[in-house]
Amino acid sequence: MKVGLLCGREYSFPPAFLERVNTLGRAHGITAELVKLVGTKMGEPSGYRVIVDRISHEVEYFRAYLKHAVLEGTYVINNPFWWTADDKFFNYAVAAKLGLAIPKTVVLPQKGYPSDVDLTSESLRNMQYPLDWEGMLDYVGRPAILKPFSGGGWKHVYKVHDAHELLAAYERTSPYCMTLQEFIDFDQYVRCFTFGKDDIMPVRYDPHARRYVVDHDYLSADVGTRVIADARTINQALGYEMNTIEFAVTQGVPYAIDFLNPAPDFERDRITQFYFDIVVQKMADLVIDRALHPKPTNPWPRWEELTGLGAPRGFIGSPGGPVAGV
Repeated sequence: MKVGLLCGREYSFPPAFLERVNTLGRAHGITAELVKLVGTKMGEPSGYRVIVDRISHEVEYFRAYLKHAVLEGTYVINNPFWWTADDKFFNYAVAAKLGLAIPKTVVLPQKGYPSDVDLTSESLRNMQYPLDWEGMLDYVGRPAILKPFSGGGWKHVYKVHDAHELLAAYERTSPYCMTLQEFIDFDQYVRCFTFGKDDIMPVRYDPHARRYVVDHDYLSADVGTRVIADARTINQALGYEMNTIEFAVTQGVPYAIDFLNPAPDFERDRITQFYFDIVVQKMADLVIDRALHPKPTNPWPRWEELTGLGAPRGFIGSPGGPVAGV
């Protein structure tokens, strides 16, 4: 049985992870290696029982390969179908329906469009201008955070205090679709590593310095319990097994700020040696368990069930639903 790792510009995690899986998996006949690709033929098995994906969000061919690998029976972490469809704005809406504390959020039309979109006629006939910038700021509050509706790495994130600052920042956001969000003036900030949906490791995080801090007494028992419960709820709803979930805590209430991080930063120099060792061990344990107890990748997450809306009918994986398009 083989475990494959698909990764990009990482230095410390890949060799440590592969070595740990090869060491722990030896007794079970499990080996691990970097996935090597030269093009993918339709109907060709991947050759891997499990693949850990940390780069397909940046390389379209990798995403196509992984979806095909699922079709051929490979278990992929994280689910490439849902990851392809997901975005932060939808995640906020799901979490709000599940009763979590979420900042008020508005999704905005993007500033720029592809060249074949006609900005003066039919292509944008459904848009109504001018946008009500003051009304949106009244809704989310001032100051506010402008950030991409799908993205990461603290890229293209702006703190704005009024409509003038908002418009100036918005002018620099092409071609990204952005969200405008309530600013949570936090007392504490927590980033949770998550493994296999339910295994949650809250870590003190300094978003200003962008560094992890080893502090085991950072959260009170009540706040820590709620953070773990909310993180589990999010992962169960969205189906991620490798993720980081961020909470901004104010007056004892943890607000879920960001939880679309399916390829979280695992580099030793940024997450500290202490957490790096734990991450390597937990990821190795996770993939060995998935290799030994194979199950099909569920193409749909559980948000439909958990919000009481029911699975979308007419698609693979929905109760009683046929194959899509049939």
